[in-house]
Amino acid sequence: MRLLHTMLRVGDLERSLAFYCDVLGMKLLRRKDYPSGEFTLAFVGYGDEADTAVIELTHNWGTESYDLGNGYGHIALGVDDIYGTCEAIAARGGKVTREPGPMKHGSTVIAFVEDPDGYKIELIQLGTQGSAQQRAAAAAGA
Repeated sequence: MRLLHTMLRVGDLERSLAFYCDVLGMKLLRRKDYPSGEFTLAFVGYGDEADTAVIELTHNWGTESYDLGNGYGHIALGVDDIYGTCEAIAARGGKVTREPGPMKHGSTVIAFVEDPDGYKIELIQLGTQGSAQQRAAAAAGA
C-alpha cells in the first residue's frame, strides 16, 4: 500500500488553485467537472500521481465555505530553506501564521502557513526533524 492523496473541501476552487500552485509551487495535475454531482475535483502536487502523494481539492458547487472542525491537523511539507520559503510565500500573498523557528519541545525547525480556506500547512526544515537527527547520529556512531 501507499498513500495516494489527501482530500480537502474548498469553497472557491480558483482561489485555492492559485494558493497551492502560485504560492506553494505545486502543479495542477488534473481537473474534472462532474455536472451530475455538481462538484469539481482538482489534483495538485509536486510530482506525478504515479510516484508521489498529492492533494485532491474538492469543490462542491454552491458551497462557499466549510466548518473545519477541531479534528483536522495539517499537511506537512519538507523544505530546504524554511526562512526563504516563508519570505517567498508572504511575498506571493500567502499567510504565515507561525514564523520559522524550533518547536517548543524539540529541535525541529518549523513554520505554519494557512490556505484561503483556513487549512494549516506545516513547513519543516529538512534535516532538522528528529528521525533525520537520529539517523545522522546512528551513522556517525557506526
